[in-house]
Amino acid sequence: MTEPRWLTGEQQCAWRKFAALMTVIPAALDAQLQRDSGLTHFGYWVLAMLSEEPGRALRMSDLAARSNASPSRVSHVVARLEQQGWVRRHRACSDGRGNVAELTEAGYDKLVAAAPGHVEKVRSLLFDGLSADQVRQLDELCTAVLAHLDPDGTLTTAPPATT
Repeated sequence: MTEPRWLTGEQQCAWRKFAALMTVIPAALDAQLQRDSGLTHFGYWVLAMLSEEPGRALRMSDLAARSNASPSRVSHVVARLEQQGWVRRHRACSDGRGNVAELTEAGYDKLVAAAPGHVEKVRSLLFDGLSADQVRQLDELCTAVLAHLDPDGTLTTAPPATT
């Protein structure tokens, strides 16, 4: 039986801090968006991805890829956003196969209204505590980890324009 590749003490320390960030930051962003805008962080992300596209529309499969989420998760969130009138779905015109999610004017207005509070929370949680050099290092670290996880480059690493 092969011995597990245990983390070194330094790796364990870094992992625990990283794991804390993965818990604290998403929860804080979700809480801020829910409180101020009635949106989840993922709902905001979906609206932002749509806002960056020509015609503010994407095939559901492309939206899932750009959102780094499963098609079922995106479908569930888009259904909730549809109920609010912020997104509408329709059949793809080009081939009639698959569905397209389209950001409505009300959805765009919702995103624009939510963006200032969201970006302020992102700044206060992450960037206000870092120097410009550390921001560059963070970007390099994230790029390296994402490249290792996704050598084909299918994960979306570009932030929404509103963030």
